Amino acid sequence: MSASISENPVLIEATRGDMVESRHRGLAVVADPRGTVVAAWGDAGRLIYPRSAIKPLQALAVIESGAAKHFGMSGEEIALCCASHAGQPAHTERVAAWLARMGFSGADLRCGAHAPVNAATAEDLIRAGARPCALHNNCSGKHAGMLATARHMGEPTGDYIAPDHPVQVRLRNLLAEMGNEALEAAPRGVDGCGIPVYGMTLKSLATAMARLASPDDLPAERADAAWRVIAAMSAHPDLVSGKGRFDTEIMTIAGGRAIVKGGAEGVHAAALPASGLGIAVKIEDGAGRASAPLMAGLLARFADLSHSAETALAPWREQPITNAAGKTVGVIRLAETF
Repeated sequence: MSASISENPVLIEATRGDMVESRHRGLAVVADPRGTVVAAWGDAGRLIYPRSAIKPLQALAVIESGAAKHFGMSGEEIALCCASHAGQPAHTERVAAWLARMGFSGADLRCGAHAPVNAATAEDLIRAGARPCALHNNCSGKHAGMLATARHMGEPTGDYIAPDHPVQVRLRNLLAEMGNEALEAAPRGVDGCGIPVYGMTLKSLATAMARLASPDDLPAERADAAWRVIAAMSAHPDLVSGKGRFDTEIMTIAGGRAIVKGGAEGVHAAALPASGLGIAVKIEDGAGRASAPLMAGLLARFADLSHSAETALAPWREQPITNAAGKTVGVIRLAETF
């Protein structure tokens, strides 16, 4: 039986002055491509919705379907398939150009619109009297990849987010195969961008990321797709997230030895090509402020980083809490139980 929230360990704490003010319980699993759990904090069998942390896995479908080759997709566009981007012009202009090349526009995206994650870009829109569109949605690249796959396979493009659409059935099957866990009867929800999301165990997510990191035992087409995803994210980390944001900065530091991808509600995943391992993280209360330092701590232990990369990673393991005047008043850090 899965552990209750109160049984999972405190992994992150927030201090203020001389004492710990808040604590975040969580779960973390490190696995190898065979599904062997290398290390775990909390219940490795706990079901979670992996949210956007699985975008690098979902991107495999656009490559192994042949859509990427058919539409001449670049490494930048593959990186955007994996992205939760900041909605900056570097992101939206590339997605728009890619869609146009396939005969689509932003109006064909079914992810909905939200303000750019990047504050300066959002302010620029307001000053210009413009409204955000679907291109600004952090998932617009993933959705462009789904449209590419549907068009290449001769499938309807208007309802590509429906649970029974071939695009989504392929993705569900792909996740089940990569994670070695059946998903047909798994809990199902709707992600923030409208596509189905399935309950996966932490172990399954970590295993899937390990197979992405070390795909030599996968079928040839999937192994090739995995290496292309790893290469694209490593070469274009700025397109996966955005300058100053955790995923972009960590992949820049790692130099191809780790790819990381966060998701909503305190989920984070990583594929570690250097060590052949996968990592899955879930913060029980959904706090994103806690998942980043936890992932940083796990990377320091398991990613086989260079000494200089470990040094550059250190500030992400203990992040300052500042007040309105910009003065540091505490830190968010790994708990002693970690």
